[in-house]
Amino acid sequence: MEIWRLPISASQRGKLISAGYTSLSSLSSISSSDLARGELNVSESEAMNILKVASHSRGSETSNASCSIVEGAQSAWDMLHDEESLMHITTSSADLDNILGGGIHCKEVTEIGWSSLSLIVNSVLKYKLTTAFGSESIIFMLIGGVPGIGKTQLGIQIAVNVQIPNDFGGLGGKAIYIDTEGSFMVERAFQIAEACIEDMSEYNRFLRKDFQECKIKMQPQDILENIFYFRICSYTEQIALINYLDKFLSEHKDVKVIVVDSVTFHFRQDFDDMALRTRVLSGMALKLMNLAKRFSLAVVLLNQVTTKHTEASFQLALALGDSWSHTCTNRIVLYWNGNERYAYIDKSPSLRSASAAYSVTARGIRNSSSSCKRIKMM
Repeated sequence: MEIWRLPISASQRGKLISAGYTSLSSLSSISSSDLARGELNVSESEAMNILKVASHSRGSETSNASCSIVEGAQSAWDMLHDEESLMHITTSSADLDNILGGGIHCKEVTEIGWSSLSLIVNSVLKYKLTTAFGSESIIFMLIGGVPGIGKTQLGIQIAVNVQIPNDFGGLGGKAIYIDTEGSFMVERAFQIAEACIEDMSEYNRFLRKDFQECKIKMQPQDILENIFYFRICSYTEQIALINYLDKFLSEHKDVKVIVVDSVTFHFRQDFDDMALRTRVLSGMALKLMNLAKRFSLAVVLLNQVTTKHTEASFQLALALGDSWSHTCTNRIVLYWNGNERYAYIDKSPSLRSASAAYSVTARGIRNSSSSCKRIKMM
């Protein structure tokens, strides 16, 4: 159970979440005196009451969970069948989709980071980690890169492409876009939506099918209406929203992708206590894993770069450090090589290490072109 569901006052829940206590398990090993003396700024009697309520709720949850674990058992054969039947969200770049095994996978969390070429060459992050949640493996993928590499463009492209109808090989779903930096551009989203519909029309003409009815039903404004946009201005808002998504998704089950742009921004700005930050991020990662599995959707986390001192030199590294990097199963790094943009699979248990060139055009993400110049779109 998450903290926001505890039957305590709203102010107490807010203090707990701000202090990094996002689940009942995070309160299991703390004393009332430590809780009162910590970041909560409450009396010891209040702290004792909070722990009492949490203990009671945890006991009820444990008794219910034991039954659900047994009932939820799944054979490895069924797991393989489920993985083979998973849908993908195209990136609109065939080369990029190819190295991703078809595109962005549902029931997976894809983290996208961006970096310079030196990070790829000197990468020390060559490890693989499969995170199991329940009876299914949930995939985390990190995608990142330097400014101007097109990470927000890619996030918008995914939010648009998830709405491609099933008849055209898409999911026919909706998107949640969580903007922590204020970088979302609605005019750009409209351009990409227009291009997406034009691509479907071209695809339809190639197959010689009647696209008239679909064309009337899907317009660029319809695509924009199916992107639920949240502007986040602090890490407490971000934590609160992640906890709220469970309820939101229960009411909007046609949402098939969550894009967070970027997941690291407020945690780099506002945190001095690294232990607290690690605890908060771990809770948020578990929550996102659970959402990906329960609602059969894709989660795309965009990350930033920072500098890291290694072997008497400074290198670019993905933000939030080693503790956050271990929460990712797959990591994709975006980087410049001359005048071309590249995506590199730096870490994955199921995808081989590979790179693919791509370009950012007026129509969105596309295959690379030799005439593509290193310019900033919009």
